[in-house]
Amino acid sequence: MSVDHASGTAPPAEQRPEFLDVKRGDFVIVQEPQTIAHAKTGGWWMGHVIWIDGGARNPEINSMFQIADVDDGAIRWVNGDEVLKILHCLDGLSDSL
Repeated sequence: MSVDHASGTAPPAEQRPEFLDVKRGDFVIVQEPQTIAHAKTGGWWMGHVIWIDGGARNPEINSMFQIADVDDGAIRWVNGDEVLKILHCLDGLSDSL
């Protein structure tokens, strides 16, 4: 019986989840939440990251985000795997955060 051991090398960049690179001040595209027993919809919304919460096992790894919806200003908690795309802040607004 063979045993699969972790190699200790980091996965290639294309396999690394994008939400791990989110920083406060970034704008992100978020997948609409899935309702129970329904397939994921194509719906999305854009938000501004105001807080990042680390994981229980490693606080340095992003897992939950507090995001302000840019359309209605609602503050929502978002799981990391719901972040579809990062639109990095380039205007310097997040430099003071």
